Amino acid sequence: MNDTVTNFAINFIAFFGALFFLIVVGGAIAAAVIYQIDKHQTKQAIRRNYPLVGRFRYIFEHLGEFFRQYFFAMDREEMPFNRAQRSWVYRAAKNVDNMIAFGSSRDLRVPGTYLFLSCPFPTLKEDASATQPLRIGPFCREPYDAPSFFNISGMSFGALSKPAVLALANGAREAGCWMNTGEGGVSPYHLEGGCDIVYQIGTAKYGVRNDEGGLDEDKLLEKAALPQVKMFEIKLSQGAKPGKGGILPGEKVSEEIAAIRGIPVGTASMSPNRHPDIANIDDLLDMVGRVREISGKPCGFKLVLGSADWLDEFCEAIKSRGIESAPDFITLDSADGGTGAAPMPLMDSVGLPLRESLPILVNKLVEYELRERIRIVASGKLINPTDVAGAICMGADFVVSARGFMFALGCIQALQCNKNTCPTGITTHDPDLQRGLVPEDKAERVKNYHEHLVREVEMIAHSCGVSEPRQLKRKHAAIVVEGSRSVPLNILYPEY
Repeated sequence: MNDTVTNFAINFIAFFGALFFLIVVGGAIAAAVIYQIDKHQTKQAIRRNYPLVGRFRYIFEHLGEFFRQYFFAMDREEMPFNRAQRSWVYRAAKNVDNMIAFGSSRDLRVPGTYLFLSCPFPTLKEDASATQPLRIGPFCREPYDAPSFFNISGMSFGALSKPAVLALANGAREAGCWMNTGEGGVSPYHLEGGCDIVYQIGTAKYGVRNDEGGLDEDKLLEKAALPQVKMFEIKLSQGAKPGKGGILPGEKVSEEIAAIRGIPVGTASMSPNRHPDIANIDDLLDMVGRVREISGKPCGFKLVLGSADWLDEFCEAIKSRGIESAPDFITLDSADGGTGAAPMPLMDSVGLPLRESLPILVNKLVEYELRERIRIVASGKLINPTDVAGAICMGADFVVSARGFMFALGCIQALQCNKNTCPTGITTHDPDLQRGLVPEDKAERVKNYHEHLVREVEMIAHSCGVSEPRQLKRKHAAIVVEGSRSVPLNILYPEY
């Protein structure tokens, strides 16, 4: 018996000793090969000067963004969204208590910080009123009474995965808000969810395009006949890339997506940087009127405001044509980036942030007595109650969010939206990665996030002494400026 145990032990040690030797030798050979490759390649100076060891520099560079997020960055430091912002969305989506204790971790001295001006006699719960539906498109055959002031911004099927679209559509139905299709057109998964839909017409006119890339009126009429489609939005530009069209990498253009968009399979979807048939203000108003007449439903447009010189001409053109010719809404996006893939110079440096552009647009519409005719939809990094309430104070009728709802789905800000490798299954068409996103569960989180945000915006409104959010005005909030002092919005941005 002892001999058997001894022999087994000897054989065991010999086997693993040999295995260890092979691993060491194999590793040494691999290291020697990599050393020679690095030493003689000419593409990277670090690897050429420091063979093998230099590779760790690129590994650490790649891992740095993940280590910063989880180990090194403070709660309020990260961009584009810090941990505190994301955590609020995660807790709201999971229906977890969002109460905090021992004071705010937010630095109230940072320029750009919103401070709402509470009144000594806040609105009692029994005196508060629920936000009422607001009509868009009073001159349409089928105007839309939008039930919620907070809605889902444009994200295309293609940029988003099938389970992500299903989760958002079902969650929007349960929450009672609309969902924008993004420029990729309406998919079966938008319709399956049963929510109200805003059909976005991008510069490539996916889903409603003819062979030459123009507007196909028959296809438009077909989309307008869908009872779930409530409005049409003509996209002039978006926050991620003002002045450049949508970009969908070829690896994301599956047979299904290609069929919906009317483009070749596996070919990168590169939309024009503007609508070829909209070259001036008259063309824009003509297109709005054309879509509205064919569909019978409200039509507006989306843009990032940069130069504001054209707004006078725009308003004067509407006044000369008649007030019914005005767009039914304008979606104003911010130059703070967005979910779409984009070149860094456009993402970082083109267009105005929403906090500057929104009061400019609102004041101009008030000046020309068009404010009640044209609804304003604000978009751009508005994922928390503070920023949503701030946009409403500035003059927005509605707020839409894309990345807020992505966080509700479980987005971890891996910054891989433009690739097919999203680890949470939200922006990938890899079936193995999509498996982690269960639409039934995530739809509930979408609804929870919407409900918590609306409730907390209402709470801010009540603290300011008004009965519901749309009664918030610029006088109800201040913003911190240089020198760490705050200035009321109605002084910083005087109303016309």
